Amino acid sequence: MRLFVGDDWAEDHHDVEVMDDSGRRLAKARLPEGVIGMARLHTMIGELVGDEADDIEVLVGIETDRGPWVAALVAAGYTVLAVNPLQAARFRDRLGVSGAKSDAADAHVLADMVRTHAHELLPVAGDSARAEAVKVVARTHKTLIWERTRHTQRLRHALRDYFPAALVAFDDLDAGDALELLAKAPTPALATRLTITQISAALKRARRRNITDKAAAIQAALRSDQLGQPEVVTDAYAATVQALIAVLTTLNTQVKAMQRQVEAHFGRHPAAEIIASQPGLGPVLGARVLAEFGDDPDRYASAKARKNYAGTSPITRASGKKKVALARFVHNDRLLDALTTQALTALRHSPGARAYYDLKRARGASHNAALRQLANRLVGILHGCLKTGTPYNETTAWSHHLEKAAA
Repeated sequence: MRLFVGDDWAEDHHDVEVMDDSGRRLAKARLPEGVIGMARLHTMIGELVGDEADDIEVLVGIETDRGPWVAALVAAGYTVLAVNPLQAARFRDRLGVSGAKSDAADAHVLADMVRTHAHELLPVAGDSARAEAVKVVARTHKTLIWERTRHTQRLRHALRDYFPAALVAFDDLDAGDALELLAKAPTPALATRLTITQISAALKRARRRNITDKAAAIQAALRSDQLGQPEVVTDAYAATVQALIAVLTTLNTQVKAMQRQVEAHFGRHPAAEIIASQPGLGPVLGARVLAEFGDDPDRYASAKARKNYAGTSPITRASGKKKVALARFVHNDRLLDALTTQALTALRHSPGARAYYDLKRARGASHNAALRQLANRLVGILHGCLKTGTPYNETTAWSHHLEKAAA
């Protein structure tokens, strides 16, 4: 016998509905988040199964794959199926067209979806605690980098509006020397007073090379004639820029601190040696790949399954006589970003990867398409290495493709 549970979660509560094989509702409730809510869920299911607990399989559909609630469901022995919210929305449209929506109705949709389509839904991966730890620090590190990029763009837009000379003087606005000098001189008038000694000292602290020439070029750019704003507007922009500089300075510090955490957690994982042996993957990028793939040995039945999850394998759209292969639109952004960066880096470090990319380009593929196909190939190689417990070997990985290229 099987019971099907739909769990529509919110920050402080869960709307739950339990169905049997025929789709008949057996129970429904709104449960509080936390230990009390989980205990009530266990009690509800326990009352339904009675003395037949050993012969019952409980399948839970929920629109998330992480958090203490999901971990508790898995620990209780339930089969937890993570449902993509887009899938749930499409399934909801099948059950009604009125547009009505409620949390209880969403729980019903999830329960019915698990009842009828459990074979097409992926269970929550059984990743180890070490892999979960790597995911936490790797995602935080990448999020901080994204935040730094956003604040750097805000700084660039502000400088463009009142202090364009700064954009000429500093190529890298989030670098330590640029932030230090802008903090000292946030207005064009103050910037013209910066001496070569002050600029050189900031460049030395940032460990720049060719300091004399760079200091002279920065000073010349800051003292060049540029269009400006009225003094009161300039002062307002300067206050905004100083706030952004303070945020960027803090982000730079925390990015470096979190990178050390990423490297430490990744280095303690059993698969670190194999992942780091792949071309283009160092400790940070390797940690991101491990974090998003997870380390459940049974999660990916084949290399194709791993490629599909990665979003590197193409999809086919066929209608009548027309058939095209396209890139996957829905994918894990963090994972695809890491794999694309790996492929780009591998071009410089792996002769096999370079030859494979050049072959795709020679056949008419664009740079992005060839890079995506290279990333797809690298995912297959990683899958094989992890399955066999073997570090990357350049000859083994590319021998077949190198022979085809030579022919």
